[in-house]
Amino acid sequence: MCITAIFSIMVLSKLQSSPQGISYENPYKKIMLDHAARLKEEINSPANKTREYYNSLTFADENVPTEDVSVKSKLGKYLAKFSFKKVRSHEMHNKADKYLPKIAKILESYGIPEDFKYIPIVESGLNPQVSSHKGAGGYWQFMPATARLYGLKVNGRVDERKDFEKSTHAAARYIKDLYDQFGDWTLVAAAYNVGGGSLKASIRRQKKDDYYKLRLNNETGSYVYKIISVKEVIENPDKYGYNI
Repeated sequence: MCITAIFSIMVLSKLQSSPQGISYENPYKKIMLDHAARLKEEINSPANKTREYYNSLTFADENVPTEDVSVKSKLGKYLAKFSFKKVRSHEMHNKADKYLPKIAKILESYGIPEDFKYIPIVESGLNPQVSSHKGAGGYWQFMPATARLYGLKVNGRVDERKDFEKSTHAAARYIKDLYDQFGDWTLVAAAYNVGGGSLKASIRRQKKDDYYKLRLNNETGSYVYKIISVKEVIENPDKYGYNI
């Protein structure tokens, strides 16, 4: 049987070859072309483009570990939450256009990554009149004691937490101090929300200093995801349903 098969191949080879120099197609060529076509299809597939997009996400020039399924899922949840279908308003983009360049310039003067400019959108929607039930107020949602510590007047007559420029400088000083304590910008963002002392206690108790692996309260555990989501929606409005 094997001898017959070999003989047949030899005969076919002779038939396909030509003394006149007529070439025949390489039998592997079609396989290689088919493989290349499949690779191209995979690269251009929606699933691959989604994977590449998630892998490209960063916060303060630090990679977001979207290879972790739980991180990717949680991020997807907040990206959807801030999409036009959910928000249905251009107000966020209009305020962003007005305030974010000014915030970025102040943060840069303190050596703080630009991504921190999105914090007041998450905190107050850039509305200085917003206040929390705990007493936080202004653009950056400072607690009164923290505001005073960083040079803002907060009393019965004056509340400089509502002063855009003064409160942004105060926030920059606070963020800078948090970085001196944690040395990691993602942890700094979490500490801005929950407080440096509370975050240190969580790190000490859990013996880990990776924000994405720490078990934190719901608000702090979602805080960085919200900042990244706001950043993406602001920087890629078309992708999330906005036409501005």
